Amino acid sequence: MTPTTSVAQSTASQRPAYITGAILVGMGVLHFLAPKPFDTIVPAELPGTPRFYTHASGVAEVATGALILAPQTRRLGATAAVALYLAVFPANVNMVRLWWGKPWPVRLGAIARLPLQIPMITTALKIRRAAPR
Repeated sequence: MTPTTSVAQSTASQRPAYITGAILVGMGVLHFLAPKPFDTIVPAELPGTPRFYTHASGVAEVATGALILAPQTRRLGATAAVALYLAVFPANVNMVRLWWGKPWPVRLGAIARLPLQIPMITTALKIRRAAPR
């Protein structure tokens, strides 16, 4: 294997980390720029205001994405991503409940989010395994 091949393989193996990190940072920022859609899916049973949870999850997403983007903290960030994906799952279930009376395309979009958590979690676990130690 040549040094060029090794660098190309290394870059390719880290691509999921860069994509995941960028998506998390972008979505986290969106929680502040356009919070209303996020507010609407916060379960009403939680104490406090929906906006608090929207902003808290936005901070968590930005921080997690930043941790993943930096090779030195990538393992920690990937572990945090798994926890984050599990923590927001109740809001995704609540979205299905709230949107059950909406037209089928909207309903299907909400339902589709639930199984998408699985590849998101497995990707985070792969990023953790591939991260520098």
